[in-house]
Amino acid sequence: MSLSPRTRLAAFAVAAVALPVLVAVPAASAAPVTVAADALDGTCATLRVHNGSSDLGYAVRDGAGYRFAGSGATPFRLEATQLGRYEVLGPDGRPAYQSVIGFIFAGDSYGDRADFTVARVGDRYRFTATATGQTMGSFLGRLGGAGSAYTVALATATGCFTPPDIDPGVTGTAAPGVDNQGRLVGTVDAHAHVTAAAAFGGRMHCGEAWASGGVQVALAGCDTHRSLNVGALFEAIVGGTDAINSPEDGWPTFGDWPQHNSLLHEQSYYRGIERSWRAGQRVLNALLVANRAICELFPYRDTSCDEMDQIRVQARYLYSMQDYIDAQNGGAGKGWFRIATTPAQVRAIAAQGKLAVTVGVENSEIFGCREVNDVPQCTTAQIDAGLDELQALGVSGLYPVHKFDNAFGGTRFDSGLTGAFVNLGNLLSTGHWWTATSCTGPSDNEQPLVSDDLVRLLSFGVVNLPPGAVLPVYPSGKICNTRGLTGLGRHLVQRMMERGMIIHVDHMSVKTAQAVLDMAAAANYPGVTSVHSWSDPTMVDRILTVGGFVASYAHSVPEFLAEWRTNRAAPHGNAITGYGYGTDVNGLGDQANPRPDAAANPLVYPFTAPNGTTVNRQVFGTRTFDVNTDGAAQYGLFADWTTDLIGQAGADGAQLRQQLMSGAEAYVRMWERSIAW
Repeated sequence: MSLSPRTRLAAFAVAAVALPVLVAVPAASAAPVTVAADALDGTCATLRVHNGSSDLGYAVRDGAGYRFAGSGATPFRLEATQLGRYEVLGPDGRPAYQSVIGFIFAGDSYGDRADFTVARVGDRYRFTATATGQTMGSFLGRLGGAGSAYTVALATATGCFTPPDIDPGVTGTAAPGVDNQGRLVGTVDAHAHVTAAAAFGGRMHCGEAWASGGVQVALAGCDTHRSLNVGALFEAIVGGTDAINSPEDGWPTFGDWPQHNSLLHEQSYYRGIERSWRAGQRVLNALLVANRAICELFPYRDTSCDEMDQIRVQARYLYSMQDYIDAQNGGAGKGWFRIATTPAQVRAIAAQGKLAVTVGVENSEIFGCREVNDVPQCTTAQIDAGLDELQALGVSGLYPVHKFDNAFGGTRFDSGLTGAFVNLGNLLSTGHWWTATSCTGPSDNEQPLVSDDLVRLLSFGVVNLPPGAVLPVYPSGKICNTRGLTGLGRHLVQRMMERGMIIHVDHMSVKTAQAVLDMAAAANYPGVTSVHSWSDPTMVDRILTVGGFVASYAHSVPEFLAEWRTNRAAPHGNAITGYGYGTDVNGLGDQANPRPDAAANPLVYPFTAPNGTTVNRQVFGTRTFDVNTDGAAQYGLFADWTTDLIGQAGADGAQLRQQLMSGAEAYVRMWERSIAW
């Protein structure tokens, strides 16, 4: 937020000579605005300022600032930045800005001083600069910071500025979210990272799922990710993007991102999530994600790299996202994005036709439970206290093991350059590389883990080996992690079962997952899942035997169809009554690429979604997205991807549609049985 020195001085000079004057204002013909303070989003109104019972007049634009007058009132649009907080936009789109001097000027763009907290005072409102605590009123006879006796009367107006936004591109009346027997009807994304903007120290990921300043702020480019900067280099490692050509042109052109492989840029802006919900999604499992070692490799950060601190920051981000969407939809509790901490809440939210958002956790050092050279760094008491904290945050399930070996068990290996990157993180977290042995049957990797990938990774110059570290050598062919479930891991799994929490076995080594599933089978506990294709097919079938839930990673249409058919054909595949997908959006994994034959056999727009709505292409600024050419470059395209998936299933299309639209019900039913265990 800035004003030129000349403009500041001119505005100050005008204000300094002005005398406070009371203006006799005739009764306004416009209707007064008297709604709740959190229901003002989108209101176009005049501002009439009062000091107690004294009427000072309307706020009228005058040069760089505002004077008071009895007529010619300036129309202002109130644009919600959070519940009960607003940007006050003039007809030219410039926001009212609380300056350091004391006057309120017309600023250049959204910033903390262009944010006002609004409270209802009788039939008027008190506007308080959120950053400074100053009340909007009269300062040296002009609009500025004043005492708490000042209030503002709002009256309807015309001629307001309309800020840029993104249309979901969905019309028509959706089918109900529950049927006449109370069963959920809609899809479930069982694995998404919509809070990733607040993860990894807060700067490794560029862009936001929401921002107080709207889409122009949320989806702006980041200097740290421009060509050859460290963000561009990191993205080249994890996503295969071009580190040399990274112009960072986000809003409004989006030439550089989002793409299906732009893994360090926001892919789940809330208007995209809204599109998927309007097209039939009923449950989104938002996984708070953290990784200390990767966070510490990135040189820029705003928050701690401690993984529990990252989880707490993201929980606040998620609840604030719910509040922001409420603010955009009429006030507290009125938004379509509703966090659910129990299965009953999911059902109630779906019955209202809204999206139920459940909360999970996926990180490698949960509760600080890393291991260093096989010595655990936590205790059973820390685990119990950590589970208490997570449940207080609304968390319903977690991944005991993620990318690194930890105090609970061994990890399932990544491969290629990404595997080299994660293996280096394992070294930094645990003091050792992954250790593997040749194996038959279920395995943790069938692609070779080779030193060449580590050498290529180190050639980027972003990361270096710790002193004294020697590159590892692995056997060829099928390999398994030597590490399995530990004593602390057994304690964690037992405590999760006692609490009815969902145990995610994806990312566990075969040895670890087998032990966890042995525990679940012995206890007849159904709360186990594999939801984004990170488990061996043998493990998936075992999950089905105990009544768990299965979903596939929402990668390319042919791959998803092949995996769904494989799981259906498994010995216990007939246990699948509802099926889900896991987008892993913002999770350092590629999103679905365009279907290989889409040019010859495209999804035709507009199309009818599985819930009966009509869906057209979604437009971000000047960019139009098309699943045929973009794949799932951003979350809104999963509406398109799901419809295309069903259409490409051929003779299986009707069954796939039924299982996807029963996915939310199957997931919630598994959760209900776990709680009742």
